[in-house]
Amino acid sequence: MSWLGKMIGGTIGFALGGPLGAVAGAAFGHAFVDKQEQVYLSSRPGAQVSLSSNEEAQLVFFTAAFSMLAKISKADGTISEDEISAIDTFMKRDLQLDVNSQQMAINIFRQAINSTESFDAFAIQFYSVFKTQPQIIELMMDILLRVSAADGGISSKEEFMLLSATRIFNYSPSSFARLKSKYVRETNKYYSVLKCDETSSNEEIKKQYRKLVTEYHPDKIEAKGLPEEFIKFANDKFKEIQEAYDSIKKERGI
Repeated sequence: MSWLGKMIGGTIGFALGGPLGAVAGAAFGHAFVDKQEQVYLSSRPGAQVSLSSNEEAQLVFFTAAFSMLAKISKADGTISEDEISAIDTFMKRDLQLDVNSQQMAINIFRQAINSTESFDAFAIQFYSVFKTQPQIIELMMDILLRVSAADGGISSKEEFMLLSATRIFNYSPSSFARLKSKYVRETNKYYSVLKCDETSSNEEIKKQYRKLVTEYHPDKIEAKGLPEEFIKFANDKFKEIQEAYDSIKKERGI
């Protein structure tokens, strides 16, 4: 990356600013100069050349990617070995970073973990630069999903951040579902209805079935004096629960 040498060199002639600027400045070991200082520096003999607009965009992507990955990896409290491995693959295979670039990515990742800035703050600044480039947004969503699912599933806190990203990026729910299916095998719909999964024991499934049947039994719902529309919904839900349990019983031979 042509901009990396300029970054490592110390003072640079542009201001990244925002939460990404704070993280990158800390990671590279110096603060970014402001616009007035840029003019002063550019007028001095031997002053360092400013980054081009393309190089600035590359820096934003680079910093945003590893900052958001840091936040989403730490979302559930710990960063797993599988998540670290997925990030390592992203650095080496997808971005094809050399050793120096890999080290700077790691520095940014570590700074972002401890940053008081939120995942959303990083996402908003990223989107402000790439909002007209859907392919780049798709790539960012892809790597966020890949790392989130690396340890065998996506936690509720990771899912919350991912959905927040879709809103910030104006990324459609259908596109998100399609991309997510690359990394997460959706639960069989019948297990989903019973709020179980395919690893649940027969006894756990029976217990959950009885609980839901009690909650959605038509007589119980009607006795609550709820609106007619809700009663119909509850009745449909009751039938759905019955169908799901019958299907699972058949599948498992219960």
